[in-house]
Amino acid sequence: MSSPDSALANLQQTIDYLECHGQRAERDEALARETATAELLQIINSGNRMRRRELFGVVTGAVILLPVVSLAQHLDRVSHVGVLMGFSENRPETKEYVAAFAKALEGYGWLEGKNLRINYRFFSTDSTLFDRNAAELVAMSPEVILASTTPALRALQKHTRTIPLVFVQVSDPVGQGFVESLARPGGNITGFSAYDGELAAKWAQLLKEVAPGVTRVAVIFNPDTAPQARLLNPAIATAAPSLGMTATFAPVHDDAGVESAIAAVAREAGGGVIALPDSFNALHRDAILAAAARHHLPLFGVDEFFARAGAVMSYSIDLVRVHAQAASYIDRILRGSKPVDLPVQRPTKYSLVINLKTAEALGLTVPPELLALADEAIE
Repeated sequence: MSSPDSALANLQQTIDYLECHGQRAERDEALARETATAELLQIINSGNRMRRRELFGVVTGAVILLPVVSLAQHLDRVSHVGVLMGFSENRPETKEYVAAFAKALEGYGWLEGKNLRINYRFFSTDSTLFDRNAAELVAMSPEVILASTTPALRALQKHTRTIPLVFVQVSDPVGQGFVESLARPGGNITGFSAYDGELAAKWAQLLKEVAPGVTRVAVIFNPDTAPQARLLNPAIATAAPSLGMTATFAPVHDDAGVESAIAAVAREAGGGVIALPDSFNALHRDAILAAAARHHLPLFGVDEFFARAGAVMSYSIDLVRVHAQAASYIDRILRGSKPVDLPVQRPTKYSLVINLKTAEALGLTVPPELLALADEAIE
């Protein structure tokens, strides 16, 4: 049964129970919850950004999802969940991911402050602090920890081989050695994978489609925060010649490095930039965008927040949706399932966002057939 179906089925069981036991007021409240839950699940899966912002409380007038499972089923104890986010705490997108996760947990009957305690820790440019955050979470002995991004998962794996870890935004978890296989993860880790080499080659292809004049592309990443680059970069290097491009790989560690890498590819005509999915790139997004704009280069930022902020295009998993999906595995583990029995889920949908305003500023004409494929076009 899918996560949305499971959540609604849980609620229906609650309604049936209350009906049988004559608890009419509670039954009527549960029926109202069913309507709210169905609407929330539809919004999470729709990709409608504005409705999500309203729903998750990023803007005024947030809709609050009521729990779909009777609180009586869980109030005998308070469960404990840890969360290590590979994004900085104050980014608006991070707040959306956290809200999506918490609201989805409510959909399974887990309410923070009532039958659930959640401890959050966030990404920091200080790698020692990030490692310390992981150690702190493990020391709290939660029943399960959500690891958002590869650096988060790697930091947690270093500190525990027993506490269940559910990951999101991790590329090729088998290739990186986190799990034995997608079907049978083994150990204490499972979750929702992000990208692989085939998709990395697609990023180069999409950049060429929107900017056919690009013959040289610089791939921006920080090797400390994007260990997955060693799996993604070879696919870009292999695909580039067939697209009439050469790829150079630019490991960066600060804003000065970003400027230097982008300035280097801009010295000759035909330059372009790909910003890999990377906690560093997310934190330094504005510097990457500013450097690309200053040198008049088309920037393909993999994560969708890049295109919304000014990159010409992005093609990524839906990060809000995947954080909400993670709640289904957290719920199952809290109810007794083991990570080894929960297969790693691969993405089923990617979101293409095209920034038409940026394309126009760069003198690019987006092909109609490419525009027709866009999930979102920013004008």
